[in-house]
Order: sequence, then structure tokens, then C-alpha cells
Amino acid sequence: MLLEVKNITVDYDTAMLLNDVSLAMMQGELLSLVGPNGAGKTTLLRAITGLVRWDRETKQGTKAGNIGLTGQVLFNGEDISNLPAYEIARRGLILCPERRRPFTEMTVQENLKAGAYLYPKHYAGTLDFVYHLFPRLKEREKQISGTMSGGEQQMLAIGRALMSKPKLLCIDEPSTGLAPLIKRDLFDKIKEINEGGIALLLVEQDVALSFSLSTRGYILSHGKIVAQGTSQELLKDETVRRAYLGL
Repeated sequence: MLLEVKNITVDYDTAMLLNDVSLAMMQGELLSLVGPNGAGKTTLLRAITGLVRWDRETKQGTKAGNIGLTGQVLFNGEDISNLPAYEIARRGLILCPERRRPFTEMTVQENLKAGAYLYPKHYAGTLDFVYHLFPRLKEREKQISGTMSGGEQQMLAIGRALMSKPKLLCIDEPSTGLAPLIKRDLFDKIKEINEGGIALLLVEQDVALSFSLSTRGYILSHGKIVAQGTSQELLKDETVRRAYLGL
């Protein structure tokens, strides 16, 4: 098992953001995590990758600011629940965040070099891989990233994450704001990344497109997992389609 998330609960003041969430992924798998806006998908990715601070001195958990967090995350069999985000990234669990978030005053190449800080000795080889996957980034390598289109910035965000040589890449809402043709091309690249051996946990609003790529899926609603199964099973379930997928 590559990733095991066990009974994660996250609360903020009186709001329950995640409520006893568990999921699991196999090596090399492409897994979809879908659900309505505000379901807790981004919070779950942030908890998995160490961007919500863990503090498990008691069974109930403690407060970090106004955030309370309990549960456990295992990655490659290791309990990473208490590790800082940079140590989790060092183990190969990488987040490509929502809204792309390039370093807007830096060039494409500088952004990619920043992504390679964990593996500077492999920079040239990994850069070649990213440029082969996204030729547009090679064409624009000297361009300031803040002047690029939304689709180009999303390519850059994924490329920067790949520079960290992930074993598991979590991608949060990659198609937001993209035209249909650009979105389709981007998802072809996401499939290619997975076929190259990198496991992917994909959070995406376009459920049909996400499930067309993934083998299995989880549906998150109001902070809880409400359904799971193969992508085809979930798409065929009329109750799931109407209640949670908007299909």
C-alpha cells in the first residue's frame, strides 16, 4: 500500500472540515477524489501533505491556532503524521496546489529550478523530462511566469511539482478556468504522467473527465466520505450521480 489515510478529523473553531475520513491508494494508482465545493477536498490534501499542522499528544488532538487535527497518515508504510511538510515532500509525497500559484516574478525555468531543490543533482535530467512532457514550457523557459496564460501556468505548476521527483503527486483542481480543449490536452498529460509510474491523487470538479482517467474514486461531501468504488461503478450509480456528482 502506498498511502493510507486513517480517520482524519479536522475542525476549525466550531466548524467540522473533515469528519473521520479514511482512504487508501496502491502503488502506481490514479485515484479520483471528487465532491461539491466546500466538501473538504483541499483540506484533506493539505492534511496529507503536512500543510495542516499535526499535534497528537492526546487522543482528542490539540489545537494549533484554531485548527484541531487528529488521525494518521501512512506513506510507504511509514507514519508521516507528525512530520513537517518538507520532510513529507522529501519522501516523495508532493502537492500541486489549486490556483497554480507560480512564482509570478520568476521565469519558467527559475520556477522549475525551485521545484528541484530536493534533488539538485538530478536537475538536468528531470528538466528534460518536464520539457518533453510540456514542450510549451521549453518554448517559454525565459518568459516571466506571471505573464503566461492559465493553461500554461497549470503546465508549469505540474512541471514544478514533477521536478521534486514524486512517488505520489496530489493535484488539486487542475482544470479550473481552462477552456475545454486545453483541459482535455492537460488531462492527457496527467494520464501520461501516471502511465510513467507516478501515482496520482486527483481532486477535480469535472467528475466525468476525472473518472475517465482513474481506476477508483472517493466522493467527499460535508467532510465525510459518502461513497467509494471503481470509477465506472460510481458513474453508474444513479443516487450518487444525482446527489453528489451533479450528473
